[in-house]
Amino acid sequence: MSKERLLIAVAVDRQGRVADHAGRAQRWEVFDVWPGQAPMGIYAIELAEKAVLHHWHVTDYPERHPLHAVDVAIAATAGEGVIRRLGERGVSLLTTSESDPELAVKAWLANELPPGKPHEEHSCGGEGHQH
Repeated sequence: MSKERLLIAVAVDRQGRVADHAGRAQRWEVFDVWPGQAPMGIYAIELAEKAVLHHWHVTDYPERHPLHAVDVAIAATAGEGVIRRLGERGVSLLTTSESDPELAVKAWLANELPPGKPHEEHSCGGEGHQH
């Protein structure tokens, strides 16, 4: 675990579980993590369809996305392009099979985050997709 404060965003679906696809997630629960304390959910980021990462990072204006402000992002799956582009902004995007957002954060903090499912690039159009 880090010795500094972290913001961790978890992609969530309509049922409140960890969402399957980081690039298409419209809701992200953000947890505030202070050293030695339990993570606390502090706010949610609600994205319009045109602002999901799948669309945002391939536009002519890929600057200053709300998720660029967090330290770590977690989803069930993520494409290499989204992982790389968030990484370029200093955000580590991780995948997990854990379905509970808070348990996913706690597992990451304990260095026990279960690995995510494989991401199927063809289902989202791949790296050079068109919209």
